[in-house]
Amino acid sequence: MGKNEIKTELLIHDIKVPVSVINAGAQSLLARQDIYGTLTEKQEKVIRRILRNAKSSQCLVNDALEIARSSQGIMNYADTCLARVVTNVLVEVMDLSGIDLSDTVKSGEVQELQRLREKVEPVGIKLGFDRDLWKKPLRLEECKTIQILRNLLTNALKYRLKEVEISGYLENGRLCLKVCDDGKGIPRSDRKAVFESYFTSGASIDDAVKSHGVGLAGIMVLLKDMGGDLFLEGEENRGAEFLVRIPCKKQET
Repeated sequence: MGKNEIKTELLIHDIKVPVSVINAGAQSLLARQDIYGTLTEKQEKVIRRILRNAKSSQCLVNDALEIARSSQGIMNYADTCLARVVTNVLVEVMDLSGIDLSDTVKSGEVQELQRLREKVEPVGIKLGFDRDLWKKPLRLEECKTIQILRNLLTNALKYRLKEVEISGYLENGRLCLKVCDDGKGIPRSDRKAVFESYFTSGASIDDAVKSHGVGLAGIMVLLKDMGGDLFLEGEENRGAEFLVRIPCKKQET
Protein backbone atom coordinates (compact mmCIF):
# COMPACT_ATOMS: atom_id res chain seq x y z
CA MET A 1 0.00 0.00 0.00
CA GLY A 2 1.36 3.45 -0.94
CA LYS A 3 1.89 6.29 1.54
CA ASN A 4 -1.07 8.28 0.23
CA GLU A 5 -3.36 5.23 0.59
CA ILE A 6 -2.18 4.72 4.17
CA LYS A 7 -2.78 8.38 5.01
CA THR A 8 -6.28 8.24 3.51
CA GLU A 9 -7.15 5.06 5.41
CA LEU A 10 -5.87 6.52 8.68
CA LEU A 11 -7.90 9.68 8.11
CA ILE A 12 -11.03 7.65 7.41
CA HIS A 13 -10.39 5.57 10.52
CA ASP A 14 -9.91 8.69 12.68
CA ILE A 15 -13.26 10.10 11.55
CA LYS A 16 -14.96 7.19 13.33
CA VAL A 17 -14.13 8.61 16.78
CA PRO A 18 -15.92 12.00 16.60
CA VAL A 19 -18.87 10.42 14.77
CA SER A 20 -19.18 7.83 17.55
CA VAL A 21 -19.08 10.59 20.17
CA ILE A 22 -21.88 12.49 18.39
CA ASN A 23 -23.92 9.30 18.18
CA ALA A 24 -23.41 8.41 21.85
CA GLY A 25 -24.24 11.96 23.00
CA ALA A 26 -27.46 12.13 21.01
CA GLN A 27 -28.54 8.71 22.25
CA SER A 28 -27.89 9.79 25.85
CA LEU A 29 -30.07 12.89 25.45
CA LEU A 30 -32.93 10.68 24.29
CA ALA A 31 -32.49 7.84 26.76
CA ARG A 32 -31.52 9.77 29.93
CA GLN A 33 -34.06 12.55 30.03
CA ASP A 34 -34.28 12.05 33.80
CA ILE A 35 -30.72 13.37 33.99
CA TYR A 36 -30.43 15.77 31.05
CA GLY A 37 -33.95 17.17 31.06
CA THR A 38 -37.23 16.43 29.34
CA LEU A 39 -37.26 17.00 25.57
CA THR A 40 -40.07 18.48 23.56
CA GLU A 41 -41.44 16.58 20.55
CA LYS A 42 -39.60 18.94 18.19
CA GLN A 43 -36.33 18.50 20.07
CA GLU A 44 -36.65 14.71 19.92
CA LYS A 45 -37.28 14.95 16.19
CA VAL A 46 -34.08 16.96 15.69
CA ILE A 47 -32.03 14.54 17.80
CA ARG A 48 -33.35 11.55 15.89
CA ARG A 49 -32.32 13.30 12.69
CA ILE A 50 -28.83 13.75 14.19
CA LEU A 51 -28.73 10.02 15.01
CA ARG A 52 -29.74 9.04 11.48
CA ASN A 53 -27.03 11.24 9.98
CA ALA A 54 -24.44 9.98 12.47
CA LYS A 55 -25.39 6.43 11.48
CA SER A 56 -25.11 7.39 7.81
CA SER A 57 -21.63 8.82 8.43
CA GLN A 58 -20.58 5.65 10.24
CA CYS A 59 -21.77 3.56 7.30
CA LEU A 60 -19.82 5.71 4.84
CA VAL A 61 -16.66 5.42 6.93
CA ASN A 62 -17.03 1.65 7.27
CA ASP A 63 -17.74 1.34 3.54
CA ALA A 64 -14.59 3.28 2.67
CA LEU A 65 -12.46 1.13 5.00
CA GLU A 66 -13.98 -2.07 3.60
CA ILE A 67 -13.25 -0.98 0.02
CA ALA A 68 -9.64 -0.24 1.02
CA ARG A 69 -9.27 -3.68 2.64
CA SER A 70 -10.89 -5.31 -0.37
CA SER A 71 -8.41 -3.64 -2.73
CA GLN A 72 -5.61 -5.15 -0.61
CA GLY A 73 -7.10 -8.61 -1.05
CA ILE A 74 -8.34 -8.92 2.54
CA MET A 75 -11.31 -11.29 2.62
CA ASN A 76 -13.00 -12.69 5.73
CA TYR A 77 -15.33 -15.55 4.89
CA ALA A 78 -17.71 -16.80 7.57
CA ASP A 79 -20.68 -19.14 7.89
CA THR A 80 -23.93 -17.19 7.67
CA CYS A 81 -27.34 -17.32 5.97
CA LEU A 82 -29.62 -15.05 3.96
CA ALA A 83 -31.85 -14.46 6.98
CA ARG A 84 -28.92 -12.91 8.85
CA VAL A 85 -27.64 -10.86 5.90
CA VAL A 86 -31.03 -9.46 4.84
CA THR A 87 -32.15 -8.73 8.41
CA ASN A 88 -28.93 -6.79 9.11
CA VAL A 89 -29.41 -4.80 5.91
CA LEU A 90 -33.05 -4.00 6.71
CA VAL A 91 -32.13 -2.77 10.21
CA GLU A 92 -29.37 -0.50 8.86
CA VAL A 93 -31.49 0.90 6.02
CA MET A 94 -34.49 1.52 8.27
CA ASP A 95 -32.29 3.29 10.83
CA LEU A 96 -30.91 5.53 8.08
CA SER A 97 -34.23 6.27 6.39
CA GLY A 98 -36.30 6.77 9.54
CA ILE A 99 -38.64 3.83 8.82
CA ASP A 100 -40.03 3.01 12.26
CA LEU A 101 -39.49 -0.74 12.12
CA SER A 102 -35.78 -1.23 12.82
CA ASP A 103 -36.30 -1.96 16.54
CA THR A 104 -38.92 -4.60 15.73
CA VAL A 105 -36.67 -6.32 13.19
CA LYS A 106 -33.63 -5.99 15.46
CA SER A 107 -35.45 -7.47 18.45
CA GLY A 108 -35.88 -10.84 16.76
CA GLU A 109 -39.69 -10.66 16.75
CA VAL A 110 -39.71 -11.46 13.02
CA GLN A 111 -37.15 -14.26 12.66
CA GLU A 112 -39.36 -16.27 10.30
CA LEU A 113 -39.52 -15.17 6.67
CA GLN A 114 -43.31 -14.90 6.47
CA ARG A 115 -43.50 -12.82 9.65
CA LEU A 116 -40.80 -10.48 8.33
CA ARG A 117 -42.67 -10.12 5.04
CA GLU A 118 -45.82 -9.11 6.89
CA LYS A 119 -43.93 -6.38 8.74
CA VAL A 120 -42.01 -4.81 5.84
CA GLU A 121 -44.51 -5.02 2.97
CA PRO A 122 -46.69 -2.17 4.38
CA VAL A 123 -43.66 0.16 4.06
CA GLY A 124 -43.06 -0.88 0.44
CA ILE A 125 -40.39 -3.58 0.80
CA LYS A 126 -41.15 -6.99 -0.71
CA LEU A 127 -39.05 -10.08 0.03
CA GLY A 128 -38.98 -12.63 -2.80
CA PHE A 129 -36.84 -15.32 -1.16
CA ASP A 130 -37.57 -19.04 -1.09
CA ARG A 131 -38.16 -20.43 2.40
CA ASP A 132 -35.71 -23.31 1.83
CA LEU A 133 -32.92 -20.86 1.00
CA TRP A 134 -33.73 -18.32 3.74
CA LYS A 135 -31.82 -20.10 6.51
CA LYS A 136 -29.61 -22.34 4.38
CA PRO A 137 -25.98 -22.19 5.65
CA LEU A 138 -23.76 -20.17 3.30
CA ARG A 139 -20.07 -19.31 3.51
CA LEU A 140 -19.74 -15.68 2.40
CA GLU A 141 -17.70 -12.54 2.84
CA GLU A 142 -20.56 -11.38 5.05
CA CYS A 143 -19.48 -7.78 5.72
CA LYS A 144 -18.98 -7.01 2.03
CA THR A 145 -22.20 -8.79 1.05
CA ILE A 146 -24.16 -6.70 3.57
CA GLN A 147 -22.47 -3.53 2.28
CA ILE A 148 -23.37 -4.37 -1.33
CA LEU A 149 -27.00 -5.19 -0.57
CA ARG A 150 -27.39 -2.14 1.69
CA ASN A 151 -26.18 0.21 -1.04
CA LEU A 152 -28.49 -1.36 -3.62
CA LEU A 153 -31.52 -1.24 -1.32
CA THR A 154 -30.79 2.33 -0.24
CA ASN A 155 -30.66 3.45 -3.88
CA ALA A 156 -33.83 1.54 -4.73
CA LEU A 157 -35.72 3.17 -1.85
CA LYS A 158 -34.60 6.62 -2.99
CA TYR A 159 -35.90 6.19 -6.50
CA ARG A 160 -38.97 3.98 -6.01
CA LEU A 161 -42.50 5.19 -6.61
CA LYS A 162 -44.24 2.75 -4.29
CA GLU A 163 -42.15 -0.34 -3.61
CA VAL A 164 -38.91 -2.27 -3.98
CA GLU A 165 -38.31 -6.01 -4.04
CA ILE A 166 -35.30 -7.99 -2.81
CA SER A 167 -34.91 -11.58 -3.95
CA GLY A 168 -32.17 -14.15 -4.29
CA TYR A 169 -31.16 -17.65 -5.33
CA LEU A 170 -28.10 -19.91 -5.61
CA GLU A 171 -26.58 -20.65 -8.99
CA ASN A 172 -23.31 -22.46 -9.75
CA GLY A 173 -21.81 -21.78 -6.35
CA ARG A 174 -22.79 -18.12 -6.33
CA LEU A 175 -25.34 -16.19 -4.32
CA CYS A 176 -27.42 -14.13 -6.73
CA LEU A 177 -29.16 -11.13 -5.16
CA LYS A 178 -31.64 -8.99 -7.09
CA VAL A 179 -32.96 -5.56 -6.06
CA CYS A 180 -35.76 -4.01 -8.15
CA ASP A 181 -37.65 -0.74 -7.84
CA ASP A 182 -40.67 0.67 -9.64
CA GLY A 183 -39.16 4.12 -10.25
CA LYS A 184 -38.33 5.94 -13.45
CA GLY A 185 -35.44 3.61 -14.32
CA ILE A 186 -32.06 4.49 -15.77
CA PRO A 187 -31.75 5.66 -19.40
CA ARG A 188 -29.52 3.43 -21.53
CA SER A 189 -27.33 6.46 -22.24
CA ASP A 190 -26.54 6.67 -18.50
CA ARG A 191 -25.94 2.99 -17.79
CA LYS A 192 -22.16 3.10 -18.15
CA ALA A 193 -21.65 6.41 -16.35
CA VAL A 194 -23.92 5.47 -13.44
CA PHE A 195 -21.18 3.18 -12.08
CA GLU A 196 -18.62 5.99 -12.01
CA SER A 197 -17.89 7.83 -8.75
CA TYR A 198 -19.99 10.94 -8.06
CA PHE A 199 -22.36 10.36 -11.00
CA THR A 200 -26.08 10.62 -10.30
CA SER A 201 -28.60 9.74 -12.99
CA GLY A 202 -31.20 12.42 -13.62
CA ALA A 203 -31.04 16.09 -14.45
CA SER A 204 -33.01 17.55 -11.55
CA ILE A 205 -31.58 19.14 -8.42
CA ASP A 206 -33.73 16.76 -6.38
CA ASP A 207 -31.99 13.76 -7.95
CA ALA A 208 -28.58 15.26 -7.25
CA VAL A 209 -29.39 15.88 -3.60
CA LYS A 210 -30.68 12.33 -3.08
CA SER A 211 -27.34 10.64 -3.73
CA HIS A 212 -23.68 11.58 -4.21
CA GLY A 213 -23.35 8.59 -6.56
CA VAL A 214 -20.45 6.71 -4.93
CA GLY A 215 -22.49 3.66 -3.85
CA LEU A 216 -22.58 1.82 -7.18
CA ALA A 217 -18.92 2.61 -7.87
CA GLY A 218 -18.03 1.12 -4.49
CA ILE A 219 -20.13 -1.98 -5.21
CA MET A 220 -18.24 -2.52 -8.46
CA VAL A 221 -14.88 -2.36 -6.62
CA LEU A 222 -16.01 -4.89 -4.00
CA LEU A 223 -17.47 -7.29 -6.55
CA LYS A 224 -14.37 -7.14 -8.75
CA ASP A 225 -12.12 -7.96 -5.78
CA MET A 226 -14.46 -10.78 -4.69
CA GLY A 227 -14.69 -12.29 -8.16
CA GLY A 228 -18.36 -11.35 -8.50
CA ASP A 229 -20.27 -9.28 -11.03
CA LEU A 230 -23.25 -6.98 -11.45
CA PHE A 231 -25.91 -6.60 -14.12
CA LEU A 232 -28.32 -3.71 -14.66
CA GLU A 233 -31.68 -4.35 -16.30
CA GLY A 234 -35.02 -2.57 -16.56
CA GLU A 235 -36.56 -0.10 -18.93
CA GLU A 236 -36.71 3.68 -18.67
CA ASN A 237 -39.85 4.79 -16.81
CA ARG A 238 -40.41 1.17 -15.73
CA GLY A 239 -37.98 0.80 -12.86
CA ALA A 240 -34.43 -0.47 -12.42
CA GLU A 241 -33.25 -3.99 -11.65
CA PHE A 242 -29.80 -4.74 -10.24
CA LEU A 243 -28.48 -8.31 -10.06
CA VAL A 244 -25.25 -9.15 -8.24
CA ARG A 245 -23.56 -12.55 -8.23
CA ILE A 246 -21.34 -13.19 -5.22
CA PRO A 247 -19.08 -16.26 -4.93
CA CYS A 248 -19.71 -18.61 -1.99
CA LYS A 249 -16.99 -20.73 -0.44
CA LYS A 250 -17.53 -24.40 0.37
CA GLN A 251 -18.66 -25.03 3.93
CA GLU A 252 -15.88 -26.08 6.27
CA THR A 253 -16.18 -29.61 7.64
